[in-house]
Amino acid sequence: MVYRVYVEKKDKLAYEAKSLKSELINLLGIKNIENLRIVNRYDAENITEELFNYSIGTVFSEPQLDIATSEIETGDATVFAVEYLPGQYDQRADSAAQCIQIISQGNRPTIRTAKVYVLSGALTDEQIAAIKKHVINAVESREAS
Repeated sequence: MVYRVYVEKKDKLAYEAKSLKSELINLLGIKNIENLRIVNRYDAENITEELFNYSIGTVFSEPQLDIATSEIETGDATVFAVEYLPGQYDQRADSAAQCIQIISQGNRPTIRTAKVYVLSGALTDEQIAAIKKHVINAVESREAS
């Protein structure tokens, strides 16, 4: 079974999202972007539900800094996710798998990650395409389903 969790920095600590929003406004000229959130998605396989639930607060997130949920509240925002291409090294996934293996003293689980971008504002299709082109490095990543 595949277990999934979404982890997002608390608003005051969301520096990566604030920095990207600033880039989109200043470099790409997308002035009508109202809000941008970046959420890390973790999918875990070959793991018990109990170990997965324990790992949410110890491996996947830091409770004092992050918000971990099973679903993302998006409203009418534009949402897309970016994941590494098969065969590309994903340090975040590898580190999480190693930590869980140490905790469980068992087999290493399979972990996959993606970054989910949640964009609010009256964005055109062209602006969304420009944002995707800006954040997706085609050599190592792709848009996730």
